[in-house]
Amino acid sequence: MKRDFLEITDFTKDEILETFELAKQLKEKTKNRIEHHILKGRTLAMLFQKPSTRTRVSFEVGMYQLGGHALYLNPTEVGLGKRESVADVARVLSRFCDGIMARVFGHEIVAELAQYASVPVINGLSALTHPCQIMGDMFTIIEHKGDYKDLTITYLGDGNNVANSWVNLAAKLSFSLRLGVPQGYEPDQAILERTMAANVSKIEIIHDPVEAVRGADVVYTDVWASMGKEEEAEERKRIFPPYQVNETLLSKAAQDVIFLHCLPAHRGDEVTDGVMDGPHSVVFDEAENRLHIQKALMVKLMSNG
Repeated sequence: MKRDFLEITDFTKDEILETFELAKQLKEKTKNRIEHHILKGRTLAMLFQKPSTRTRVSFEVGMYQLGGHALYLNPTEVGLGKRESVADVARVLSRFCDGIMARVFGHEIVAELAQYASVPVINGLSALTHPCQIMGDMFTIIEHKGDYKDLTITYLGDGNNVANSWVNLAAKLSFSLRLGVPQGYEPDQAILERTMAANVSKIEIIHDPVEAVRGADVVYTDVWASMGKEEEAEERKRIFPPYQVNETLLSKAAQDVIFLHCLPAHRGDEVTDGVMDGPHSVVFDEAENRLHIQKALMVKLMSNG
């Protein structure tokens, strides 16, 4: 039976932890140049509606390192839902390829792809969630902190797809999640309610950025205006400056705090150069780990049959 990865909540707690362990093993093999062609002869179709650096390179390099092939399909070539229906694209690509990764605007597109595809579908990003990113982020946190339990993780900024996926992860793994967001910019209400009902983690929405950061083990931020929200950029630049992760704000966190950002970063807006390039930053370890965690996901989803 085929499995998709559209949300972190598609996996059980044990499957999430197994994915971290597999990513660790694959990372060690990569670093030691040990061949691991687990997906030899397999092909991944990569559908893009949104531009990308890390998503495209990490999936394409990952498939190459696993012995397979990744095929990049740009928006004009496919025209999802315009030139051809999403359902038909899903059916056709399922005849050619062994998996589909989609980086799209509306979450309903990746959901429809999964509904009609007979091969695994991976959400490479949608307007609602970004599960691969947060899987890589938590993998990075575990590398640097040794574990995720008993940690306080603070997310600062817009309650966007990245924030939503942090909330989803908190429904599966137990940690303390603080969401430092302006009023009116909270994460998706349905996702919040579902995670609150799961009662796995402590979730707090804190509108004061200083209180949100105080004593935190991990501080995380993202751009103030995600792709598709560009028309709100000027308004957001008036609202979000108190949430900028700068040296003064970061000093309120734990002494051994680590800082993460999913990139691309708008230096001088949501984060300063001093933090991005400073001793607490693990941003580029985090970026690299997209490769390793996505390889683990592809192996789990595409290596059977």
